Amino acid sequence: MHYVYILQSQTDREKYYVGLTDNIERRLGQHNHSPTCNYTKKYAPWELRMYLAFKDRQKASEFEVYLKSPSGKAFLQKRLI
Repeated sequence: MHYVYILQSQTDREKYYVGLTDNIERRLGQHNHSPTCNYTKKYAPWELRMYLAFKDRQKASEFEVYLKSPSGKAFLQKRLI
């Protein structure tokens, strides 16, 4: 499965991160503990707010791109978080 996930910063509750992975637990650990995740290291620790599972990686990638677009951000704020 492929997952589009939404994280919320525990230090700045206004900061969210949208990503795509095939292993949510591993990826959350990377966001919280890896110095190579440039954006997320500034606002760590992160908590998982939600995720959506897709069988098709292409569909998951398209949804991730949508959530990062202006209309997707509005949808995210109004309907998902």
